[in-house]
Amino acid sequence: MELDMDTLHSTGVYIIKYLQENFINSQDWFVFVSIAADLKNTFLIFFPIWFHLCESVGIKLIWVAVIGDWLNLIFKWILFGQRPYWWVHETLFYVNSSPPTIHQFPVTCETGPGSPSGHAMGCSAVYYVMASAVISLVLQNQATFKSRFQRWILWTFFWVVQINVCLSRVFVAAHFPHQVIAGVFSGMLVSEIFNHIQCIYNASVKRYMYTSLFLCSFALGFFLLLRAFGVDLLWTLEKAKRWCAQPEWIHIDTTPFAGLFRNIGVFLGLGLALDTQMYRNSCREKKGEDITFRLCCILTSLPVLHMFDSFQLSDNMEMLYYFLSFCKSVAVSLTTVAIVPYCVFQLLNWKEKKVL
Repeated sequence: MELDMDTLHSTGVYIIKYLQENFINSQDWFVFVSIAADLKNTFLIFFPIWFHLCESVGIKLIWVAVIGDWLNLIFKWILFGQRPYWWVHETLFYVNSSPPTIHQFPVTCETGPGSPSGHAMGCSAVYYVMASAVISLVLQNQATFKSRFQRWILWTFFWVVQINVCLSRVFVAAHFPHQVIAGVFSGMLVSEIFNHIQCIYNASVKRYMYTSLFLCSFALGFFLLLRAFGVDLLWTLEKAKRWCAQPEWIHIDTTPFAGLFRNIGVFLGLGLALDTQMYRNSCREKKGEDITFRLCCILTSLPVLHMFDSFQLSDNMEMLYYFLSFCKSVAVSLTTVAIVPYCVFQLLNWKEKKVL
């Protein structure tokens, strides 16, 4: 089994080396794609756009992104996947020869296990939701030649995005090819499952709280249980620190618990926001159906959330960083769903009264 995995990993390293040698001129593009495919962009860009265009799609995006990334974390802890940038230095596969030289980049030094790829899984899950939404809302599942051609264009775009994300993660030596492939299909599976779950659209704030508590307690419980049996689930941190080419490329927000608390913050924030009077007084009022109101909410939310993202949290104290990251994520959902729509609603009402 170990020999089979070494063979698979060595083949992956060969592919990485081939990409880095033959597509070095595309380096900036691949680095950009890796950054763009980060799940936080779903919360900061896609979620506010879709929530105000079609609330149900925005809600589904959060459920799929958060549950999918939580499953990704559990899978990574179970599978103990290696990452190319450290495996190539530690393996005995090249004991009789020199190991291949693969380059690292600022986005290479992820600190969690490698399988399945979180970028690939999150990106495929989110884009699958958005593609399905476009088909349902715009194309309306029509059987005409024009609609079939449009669906073909849409799914071609979907696969172009996934291929670029996979190539990007392999090019920067953050993942082996089999890890990104597993990530893509795992993400699509999570999205397809949520296509058949309707209860998320009218979930109460209690359900959001209980689900958040379950996700957090299960992950922490699983971590502590395995640790009690002598299994260190943070074994990758030491490898990242040892083999990352530049210490400043290691970021605390790539650690498993950073992603967990960030996602739960966004998820819980959505539940709290949907239960506020501000949300009911704005999005649930008649003006909430007005396209001008919706566009104003989108155009206001995006720069405000960008400002949130620009606030850099101190990583000197790990637990404090996780807490502040959680609070910041709660604020993202509250701002998008409740605060911005309420302010826009009041402003538009004031302008209408002024005109009258």
